[in-house]
Order: sequence, then C-alpha cells, then structure tokens
Amino acid sequence: MKKIIIAIDGFSSTGKSTLAKEIAKELEYIYVDSGAMYRAVTLYAIENKIIGKGSFNKFRLIEITKNLKIEFKFGINKQNILFINGKEVNSKIRSMAVSNLVSKVAAIPEIRKCLVKEQRRMGRNRGIVMDGRDIGTVVFPNAELKIFMTASAEIRAQRRLSELIQSNITIEYDEVYNNINERDLNDTSRKDSPLIMSDSAIVLDNSNLSIDDQFKLVMSWVNKALS
Repeated sequence: MKKIIIAIDGFSSTGKSTLAKEIAKELEYIYVDSGAMYRAVTLYAIENKIIGKGSFNKFRLIEITKNLKIEFKFGINKQNILFINGKEVNSKIRSMAVSNLVSKVAAIPEIRKCLVKEQRRMGRNRGIVMDGRDIGTVVFPNAELKIFMTASAEIRAQRRLSELIQSNITIEYDEVYNNINERDLNDTSRKDSPLIMSDSAIVLDNSNLSIDDQFKLVMSWVNKALS
C-alpha cells in the first residue's frame, strides 16, 4: 500500500500536534512532534543550568545537543511519549519556562541541523506525520501533503491557557498571549529556517473549526494525496 509523508507546519498553539496525532493514528503512521524535540533540548539545558534567567551558553548548548538522546516511544493507546536520555519528559516540556526559551534555542543553526538530520532519518521509509515550523520547507520539501495551520493570536492564547490550567499551572491570560506573540515573531524572523508557508502547502485556518471538522477536512486531503 502506498505511503506518504504528511508535513504539518504552522504557528504555535494552533493544534498541530493534536491533529497530527489523530491523522497518524487513523493511517497507522509514525507521528513525530518536531517541536517537542526542540523543547526537549531546551528543558535539558534549563535543568542543567546551561540556559536560564540571565544566562545562555550557546556553545555548551550546541555541544550537549549533539550527544542528547531524544526518543519517541509508544505508550498506552499508541500515545507517543518523549524521553530524554531515557527519562520521560512529556509534561515538563510544556512548562512556561521552556516556552519562553524554546524559540531562541530553535533559532540556533547548529541545533536545527542536528535535529533536522534526526527527523529525516525518522521519515526515510515514509508513512509518517510530522508537525513543526519547517517540516514542509526544510525537513521534507518533497512531502506529498503539506499543511500550514493558523488561527488568531487571541484564540491560540485562550487554547494554551486552558491547557496550562488543566495541568494545574496558574498563569494569567496576558502572559500567555504575550508569549504567543513573541514566539510568532521569533519563529518568523529567525535567519535559519524561519516559519514560512511552502508554495505547495494547503492553508488550514482553524480559528472556528472543531477538532472533528479539522480531522474530516484533512483526511479528505490525505485521501486525494493517496489516490
């Protein structure tokens, strides 16, 4: 049976991971959250005091990334679980401390080169759904289906706030909203692999779409790409 690569790019908190997981599950494809890989590097660097308030050791950060073991393993219900050097970090990488620094980490060319190499290795046999910022433009420029997700900053901030509250994290809406806008600016203005839409990508503005509506729409695109 024919297998394809599905590349999903877009702004933060547009629900890329949620949609990508559902599509991968439906197709029985491998799912990779590329953004989680950058978050993993950021978390490890924070916990080991390589970066943080008032400090950002770029050269040490690059060095540790080369030797960092980042793995996705299937858990219950085929849910992807992220491990750093054998330690499960799924919830920790979503903290605001990581969110505030991940775009800066992801902007470093040497780190991107290292992780892109690993992402391409994951997709060498196709049958993969990967989401991130540069999947359709850099990682898999020849992907059979490219999707670019967007939504208003206000709606994305509200969604992110709800996620944090569900994780028992106390935070104000304004802090989340400002973080969303700052990440948008960092992602679109960085010199190396900025967030841009591929000419062959399909735009999915989900500001007013339910998860079910998005799934049905994208599956129609998938079936067309598979035909």
